[in-house]
Amino acid sequence: MQFLEKFFKLKENKTTVSTEILAGLTTFVTMVYILAVNPQILFGAIAETGMDRGGLFTATALMCVIGTAIMGLYAKYPFALAPGMGLNAFFAYVVVAQVGWHTGLFLLLIQGIMFVALALFKFRERIFEAIPKNIKLAIGVGIGLFITHIGLQNAGFIGAHPATLVSLGDIQSVPVVLFMIGLMLTSLLVIKKVRGGLFLGIIITYIIGLLAQVFGIYQPGVHGYTLIPEGVVAMPPSIAEVNLLTNFDQVSFVDISWFTITSLILILLIVEALDTVGTLIGVSEKADGMLDKDGKLAGAGRGAGPALLSDAITTGLGALAGTSTTTTYIESASGVQAGGRTGLTALSTSVLFLIAMFFWPLFAVIPAFATAPALVIVGVYMTGIVTKIDFEKDFSEAIPAFIVMILMPLTYSISDGVVFGVISYVVLKVFMGKARQVSVMMYVLAALFILKVVFS
Repeated sequence: MQFLEKFFKLKENKTTVSTEILAGLTTFVTMVYILAVNPQILFGAIAETGMDRGGLFTATALMCVIGTAIMGLYAKYPFALAPGMGLNAFFAYVVVAQVGWHTGLFLLLIQGIMFVALALFKFRERIFEAIPKNIKLAIGVGIGLFITHIGLQNAGFIGAHPATLVSLGDIQSVPVVLFMIGLMLTSLLVIKKVRGGLFLGIIITYIIGLLAQVFGIYQPGVHGYTLIPEGVVAMPPSIAEVNLLTNFDQVSFVDISWFTITSLILILLIVEALDTVGTLIGVSEKADGMLDKDGKLAGAGRGAGPALLSDAITTGLGALAGTSTTTTYIESASGVQAGGRTGLTALSTSVLFLIAMFFWPLFAVIPAFATAPALVIVGVYMTGIVTKIDFEKDFSEAIPAFIVMILMPLTYSISDGVVFGVISYVVLKVFMGKARQVSVMMYVLAALFILKVVFS
């Protein structure tokens, strides 16, 4: 106990070992849903390659364990890390679609290395500050709409239509009915502010589906795969197929333009910078003393540097392990609200994720109709910031923001939303005689994105 007190400076941060461990448990319960959702999203994009969903689960869990441990032991902040919602969708449905799985992971590795450099030289915060506020907010809203779209599609609630492109799905099918029941139950849990409501919603929906299979309502082979697990506890599956370490020979840039490569890396940088810095500030606002008078991360004088560096290192490690961009999780706020103030909270969460890895047979049988409600609710969380976007005072701000938001779900691409949003922002500002309001970074991005559009 004395070692923990000395290493994490518990008294200085006005906390105790028991408080920190309980806070770690709270954070784990609120974000453990990622072990079911992230493999589902990644597998949905690469299923045709025959990759093992179990390997994707292990890669996801590993980065929750490693990333959160790095944050706890190095940065000593009570923040947990996991493959990011929105970032995983961008990787699965945009990056992988354009360059393939292992080449996509290689781009993530490059992004991680760049993030480490940016974090070391404190350029990451400058990138964040260079993006206009309304564009930042619009990116978050657009990703929320995109995630909701993926959730509704995965559940079969919406589907393709030859005339209208998208239409209502078969709402009388068993999986869709189970999804609708799950969405209502999950919504009630969230409205009631039940701790771990998303995870509980997934589990309850799965149990209802399992009962439907037992009574012959849900039929494996007709409605999906079996919901009965082969066991409860087992060694985690191998990541040999999905990771980059043993698959460097499958990285190929043949027939891929440099504009595509550059734009994908830039958008990965922008989206994660916005995600991470915004999350760190948002979570820190939940605790007294974690932000200084200027709204910057304080934390016993450590500043945001160690937290950003921990995040950056984990992104590169995640690419090597075989999963999408790993980032700081907003669910860490639940642990902070429970009293977590130091890295011991994060370390506790990391240990719990390590234990959860050995229950993978249970996570392996959780179907899309059970995870889809969580995606919809996460979309609600993310789109809530739309009220902070000013749609009245300056249309040169509002129109680009709207373009970002609407294009992401309609084009099924986060990158297209960012590309055309940035271009429209710069063009409108210039023609409105407000060129000086545009940062140099925005001009550079707009130029690169225009080249991408022209030569794509």
